[in-house]
Amino acid sequence: MANLTEAASVYDGFDFYQVDMHFSDKQKALRQEVRDFVEREVIPNINPYWEMAEFPWEIARKIVNLPIIGGPLFEHDAAGLDFVEMGLVMYELGKGDGSISTFYGVHSGLAMGSIGMLGDEEQKARWLPEMVKLEKIGAFGLTEPEVGSNAAQVKTTARKSGDGFVLSGAKRWIGNASISDILIIWARDEDSGDFGGFVIENPGETEGVAIKDIWGKVGKRAVLNADIRLDNVFVPKENRLAYVKRFRDMAQVLGVGRYGVAWEAAGVAAGAFELALKYTKAREQFGKPIAGFQLIQQKLVEMATEVTLMQTLCLQLSHLINRGLLNAGTASMAKYNNARKARYVTQLARECLGGNGIIIENHIARLMLDAEIIYTYEGTNEVNLLLVGRELTGLNAFV
Repeated sequence: MANLTEAASVYDGFDFYQVDMHFSDKQKALRQEVRDFVEREVIPNINPYWEMAEFPWEIARKIVNLPIIGGPLFEHDAAGLDFVEMGLVMYELGKGDGSISTFYGVHSGLAMGSIGMLGDEEQKARWLPEMVKLEKIGAFGLTEPEVGSNAAQVKTTARKSGDGFVLSGAKRWIGNASISDILIIWARDEDSGDFGGFVIENPGETEGVAIKDIWGKVGKRAVLNADIRLDNVFVPKENRLAYVKRFRDMAQVLGVGRYGVAWEAAGVAAGAFELALKYTKAREQFGKPIAGFQLIQQKLVEMATEVTLMQTLCLQLSHLINRGLLNAGTASMAKYNNARKARYVTQLARECLGGNGIIIENHIARLMLDAEIIYTYEGTNEVNLLLVGRELTGLNAFV
């Protein structure tokens, strides 16, 4: 039997409740362009990079050929996507590989999004044009060794000094950091206590910056996450993002990020389900396709139901954000639901393949482990649960 890489039309696109009817021709055309890219460039090439924990420049550089860089930003030749298009992009990239979707999400969403939403006109003009062309790669430094879920209490400090600021502290799990040209560090002003974003240009060549990739990850292995040490790093005052003084200012970037991750999680689950469905219809045991056995059909129906629910949740979430109605609770509920359901679906998909499910050439094992990372990043699922709880009750249960 041919492996799943060789199966025809692996990515037809499961749509049991015909969610497709809600998308415009323009949205469908963009989705198809990204889907074709994933089938042509990602699926045949990603596994060796994932296994070796090596960043896939061969694939990443080609993303510039897609009209998606910058997401909803429209200035300086950014893509200017509507939020449905942005969600569909993350869905299709997630179906192919979580490392690729994370590289894109960090660069285009968190880094470019921070500059586009919180920078002044001079800052946007200075950094965004080269980022749109992938001539400069962005990274977003928020999480710290001792500060994860309680992100508002970052310990990295910014001290005014001459014509700028001096940064000191540490960051951890920072995606794209070791390949970045534009590194945004979030820190608190020692004097005022204000929260700020400070852009370090060419961090690998900046005195006082030490970046070390984290090795041994079990998921999203082809995207690089790093520890960062900041030892009296000077940043010019013009590199402080102009329109952020509070954590709440930056939280709007995280909200859009969680929106994208909810779509990504749905895509990862859909990709695993589609592969499992094709496999079980082709794989024969006891004289017939294993999809004809009740136990396998139970798994297939469970997966199909969860993927459909994720798709419809994402669709409604896109309507909310397009109307300016997205809030911390709705974004967190989508991330909370889809991240845990992606774990469940990918595990069932792996079970359907039996022993073949643990081989990465069949892709599902990779997607299953990538789902583990989605469950934790962009806010752990427990934190997202508590954000929803606070929205429902008006009571803070974090501490």
